[in-house]
Amino acid sequence: MDRLPSLADVPRETAVVVGLVGGAEFVNHTYLVLFPPILGILSAEFDASLALLGVAMGVQGFTNTAFQLPWGYLSDNYDRRLTLGLSLGLATASVFVVAAAPTFEILLVGQALLGIGIAGHHPVHFPLLAAASPERHRGRAFSIRAFLGNLGFAAPPVALTAVIALPGLTWRHAVGLVGAFGAVYAVSMLFVLYRYVDPAVTAPDVDDTEDAHESADGERTLGAIRAAARREVRAILGSPAILALAVLALVVSTASWGITSYAAVLLQDGYGVGLDVANLTLSAMFAVGAVMVLVGGDLSDRFSPGPVIVASYGAVVVFVALVATMTLPPLAAVACMLVVGGVRSLGGPARSKLADAVSARSDLGRNFALITVGIMTGSSIAPPVFGALIENRGLGATFWAIAAVAALGVGVTLFVLRRHGDGTDPAAAGAVEAE
Repeated sequence: MDRLPSLADVPRETAVVVGLVGGAEFVNHTYLVLFPPILGILSAEFDASLALLGVAMGVQGFTNTAFQLPWGYLSDNYDRRLTLGLSLGLATASVFVVAAAPTFEILLVGQALLGIGIAGHHPVHFPLLAAASPERHRGRAFSIRAFLGNLGFAAPPVALTAVIALPGLTWRHAVGLVGAFGAVYAVSMLFVLYRYVDPAVTAPDVDDTEDAHESADGERTLGAIRAAARREVRAILGSPAILALAVLALVVSTASWGITSYAAVLLQDGYGVGLDVANLTLSAMFAVGAVMVLVGGDLSDRFSPGPVIVASYGAVVVFVALVATMTLPPLAAVACMLVVGGVRSLGGPARSKLADAVSARSDLGRNFALITVGIMTGSSIAPPVFGALIENRGLGATFWAIAAVAALGVGVTLFVLRRHGDGTDPAAAGAVEAE
């Protein structure tokens, strides 16, 4: 079996790109989970129910979904440093809008803008990693990015709770500090990208045979834009494997965001755990997930990605069903949630490597944008649907529903693997490379 690469095996530029992309993922993920640790505080301040706050989280997911393909187009056709800078810059500015929101309506506007900004990170991150890393270590490159992303998920519950606990500081100060950190990182990241990374790594892999999106004099015309749009639609409809992976991402994301959004509520209201312990458990779930995603990346490079994905989602079903019984001792419920946080992360790098394997180089941005459409559609559906279900049916029924959605994810995975394979067929890989 392949040994893990040592630092000496990894080219300096590869390490720089993986580190920068991973850091950007950390920042983006801190933005994604600003609300779950402070849902109770926001509910009191804005006089909003859990279902209404779920709508606010869903708005972010909706705009995130809607802008995936535009960001994917930018990533596939322009220098990816520009795409990454615009995406992270808009997301960071939106965090300050959320922190300063005087009304619930402005809070919604901030969430909508935040979703637009965050939408750019998957369409640009994966092509950058693919361009900078050799194929045999690409699963590990994806897993390092996911590792730092999970740490980003873990940071807000602890950080927000700690800041709010200080005399004179509120959730607004805490959210503003998260935005300030993101702003400093964005400026530093762009400086390093422009100063130390070869533009050939960040340049788009444009297919010269389809370079008809500009007119002869270099100016865009309405007809050229329409032709480009038609080409994009044809390419999407002609990628059944990617569409199948997007459906899988939708189902799994719905279950995962249901867990993320209401894990603290389940532990606090369902199992009598204190707010500080519940938020600490939420952070620990992502910390455990950060470790397990590295394991998943290694497994996806060593073995076929299919079994890794099935085992990951199957384990989620089992442990979410256990907490849904509402009969566990509080400590056992906390332990189960930690296990869920770990096992759900195993399949991420394998799914990403599978998407990379069935993609041509010139369509990576679009393909990962399509998969992220599935992810973000799930993130927009889960908070309002499961929030309303909690209010109408209770926590136990809601987490049984989440377990059922995760089980559907296992079924979709088996269908995708049976219909499209797992990306390890050398003939299929050669066909993709030829394309």
